[in-house]
Amino acid sequence: MSDRGWPPRGERCSIRSDLRGDPMLGTAFPASRLLLVEQPFPWGPEGLRTSRFDREIALGVEARAREQGIRVQAIRRPGKSPDATMRRWMLVDTRERSRSIVGGEYGEDAELLDLPLDGSSGEPHTDPLYLVCTHGRHDPCCGERGRPLLHGLDAIRPGSAWQAGHLGGCRFSPTLLVLPLGLMYGRVPASADARLIRATESGELIGEFLRGRIGASPAAQTAIAHAHQELGLPRVADVRHTSGQALDKETVVIGVGTPKGDFEITVKRARVDAAGLTCGAPGQSWFVAHTATTLEPLAARGG
Repeated sequence: MSDRGWPPRGERCSIRSDLRGDPMLGTAFPASRLLLVEQPFPWGPEGLRTSRFDREIALGVEARAREQGIRVQAIRRPGKSPDATMRRWMLVDTRERSRSIVGGEYGEDAELLDLPLDGSSGEPHTDPLYLVCTHGRHDPCCGERGRPLLHGLDAIRPGSAWQAGHLGGCRFSPTLLVLPLGLMYGRVPASADARLIRATESGELIGEFLRGRIGASPAAQTAIAHAHQELGLPRVADVRHTSGQALDKETVVIGVGTPKGDFEITVKRARVDAAGLTCGAPGQSWFVAHTATTLEPLAARGG
């Protein structure tokens, strides 16, 4: 282990994951709504709770948001953060029928305890947001791999790219969350910055980097990605999750609606034993891999 408690570079979680070829689909987090809280000062391992933000207030904000299914996410601007008295908050809804971003400013931490979480407060934000995990105090892979991507996105769309606290899946860094589309990407090279922006602004996704859509189950994330690829539908709006049924512990059938018709996709789940899934836990562990196996038109079954 290194002086800071991390494994040597060659044994870090992203390197292990790259070498194993860990599948990324189905690894986006389950919340479809987020409260983004700008905290410009250094983050500890737990982000907002272990920064200069009042810990008890942070816990209160998180608890209040959790009751409504909202994830609290620490963010800060690229580069050296200003010692600002006013900071940004943004409430993001990635659900198809209510997709939106509204935001405002706060001065005192406690103001967020009274913030309406129904989207009724704040001004609309119309441009996409690009959140890159750079939370090196949580996992060094994110800090080292995330910054080049962040700076590339910021150079093209200043003000739209933000550093993000832990987004999950450190072994897939660089990790990027595109809002309000709700697309979680992994293993994104810095050279893909312009390509990602073009796709996002066209309402499209890039399948090779996709981990999934936040707010959907792992099986649904996998099925949706499979439908995009197999049906040649790059637009996010062209594939809708319509149903899901677990047949057994290993098999889930997901229904999707598309401009080419309705389909059922079979997704298989399998346990995979692996070591070093995070740099903080380099020992033996395991994860569940999701693989789409079939795509069948519903009309074929009905006939």
